[in-house]
Amino acid sequence: MLFAEARRGVAAAPTDRSAPVPTRRDLRTKRRARRWRTVAKGSVIAVVAFGIGGFVTLNKTVAVDVNGDRTVVTTLASTVGGLLADRGVEVSERDLVAPATTAPVPRNGEVVVRTARELSLEIDGRVEEVWTTGATVGEALADVGVRAEDVRLSVSRSAPVARLNEPVEVFTPKEFTAEVDGEVLTTVTDATTVGEALQELGVVVGEADTVSAPLTDAAADGMTVGVTRSIAEDGTETTVVPFDVVEEKDPTLLKGEKKVTQKGRAGERIVTFTATVVGGKEVDREVLTEVVVSTPRDEVVKIGTKDPPPKPKQTQATSSVPQASVKVSAGSAKAIARDLVPDDDQFKCLVALWDRESGWRTTASNSYSGAYGIPQALPGSKMASAGADWRTNPATQIEWGLGYIKGRYGTPCDAWGAFQSKGWY
Repeated sequence: MLFAEARRGVAAAPTDRSAPVPTRRDLRTKRRARRWRTVAKGSVIAVVAFGIGGFVTLNKTVAVDVNGDRTVVTTLASTVGGLLADRGVEVSERDLVAPATTAPVPRNGEVVVRTARELSLEIDGRVEEVWTTGATVGEALADVGVRAEDVRLSVSRSAPVARLNEPVEVFTPKEFTAEVDGEVLTTVTDATTVGEALQELGVVVGEADTVSAPLTDAAADGMTVGVTRSIAEDGTETTVVPFDVVEEKDPTLLKGEKKVTQKGRAGERIVTFTATVVGGKEVDREVLTEVVVSTPRDEVVKIGTKDPPPKPKQTQATSSVPQASVKVSAGSAKAIARDLVPDDDQFKCLVALWDRESGWRTTASNSYSGAYGIPQALPGSKMASAGADWRTNPATQIEWGLGYIKGRYGTPCDAWGAFQSKGWY
């Protein structure tokens, strides 16, 4: 009893049998005092317990996963955004945050943050810049709607996006058709160029082959390309070797006159070749051999260097004009000339001149000199300037002959006088 009183802070009194005995009232007062002390102690204990309990209620444990780096933390933040701010994690609108930054912090849950990164994709040669929160290339392609399993990549699908330094090449499958030598070949390929697609089909394009699209063009889905083969064909042909014309000066001929003393003759050669034929047309030829089977012979032409004699002076002496009358038959060559030379004396001189030269025959030919026709043109082909029918038409020959006389002598009588003096005109 004394020990109990001592713990309550009441000093134990010495045993004194002479002390007055406590009354019932005194005992009730003591019991009331003990009761109040007990209530006070309980109140203090309750306040402390409440504080501890409230702290435990506000404090949360949550796992934070930032780009695969997972940490379990305890926080008093009420929202995910506050939690991340407390942890020093900055997020942007492109980043993935789950739950959202405005959501309450999940007790004993997990907050996931995936930072968006810019990724360069080269899809069938076309470069695109995209933002992705995927950690791997496969996840990044899924963000842009491309199944990594359906395409060929320049890197592994599991390659981390954060470690990429170059664009990721993506080769999508596409239907490609080639028409070669009448045969249609179709395949599904992830080739990027026409040349690569043809190679996958086993089509070898030669240097002389023609392709409807450049081999470096991008291969597109549904594309059809035509290949026209070149064919090498061997052959031979006989070709002409032209002759040369050699001109030699001849002092016996008048200046301006030419005389062929040796006719030219072309030679022949046989050519062996290989021709490249594309689409039925020869586009190239390689000559293999040339063999001359007959050599050409030069044509020798004499060129006159002799000065012409001076023109005889025109005189009115009757001896220079033929005195005989001229008989002209209608429709004859002389009748044609008479219409062109109305002067009687000049016509008589012309008749006398051409009577001596050709007898007015259109086919008169000098086998020695080669002169031809009524006016004895040398060579006869000169008269082609008056008409294509110079060989047989007297009108054409007479027209040319009168032009020649006028240009060289002036009048038919002058030409007749020259003929009388030298035997030709």
